[in-house]
Amino acid sequence: MNICIFGASSDKIDKSYIEAVEKLGLELGKSGHTLVFGAGAHGLMGAAARGFHKGSAKVIGIVPAFFRTDYVEELYEQCDEFIYTETMAERKAKMEEMADVFITVPGGIGTYEEFFEVLVLKLLARHNKPIAIYDVNDYYKELEALLKRAVEEDFLHENCYQLYRLFKTGQEEELVSYIEEKNEGGFAVNEVKYG
Repeated sequence: MNICIFGASSDKIDKSYIEAVEKLGLELGKSGHTLVFGAGAHGLMGAAARGFHKGSAKVIGIVPAFFRTDYVEELYEQCDEFIYTETMAERKAKMEEMADVFITVPGGIGTYEEFFEVLVLKLLARHNKPIAIYDVNDYYKELEALLKRAVEEDFLHENCYQLYRLFKTGQEEELVSYIEEKNEGGFAVNEVKYG
């Protein structure tokens, strides 16, 4: 199964985030899954890739061609395969196309944008792939509160919660079980009421 992980590209973050995501990557890699990601060498992108490799799994980096010259030091050079795109938008579209599952780990504005795009696409029944949030150190506590308020004030239907699952640190096994079960058993998008 191809697992796309969205997350931070900076090493300036607390090491506990890096350790947790590398451990998750190791568990996913040992389970025989492949990582599909944005090819970053640092932060949680690099941590995920190192974890997958430690689990003897394949790592596929998807990156715009201009990164080869402008940001070469930023790439995870140990990727088993690189796929080059022309633009950032094409990069994201390729990750979405190749992925069987999406996992969002802590990150910045690019990570938020990637999470919300796959969430909206699932809401619109453009895909039926599992979406998980790995909430290390309660990083996404405020995001959950924001979505809860949106539901309470009728900006979102409460069934939006069926489109993804949030897992906290210590729930790695549950996260792995969730994505594997949802991928095998499927999830009927038409069971969700969008109104």
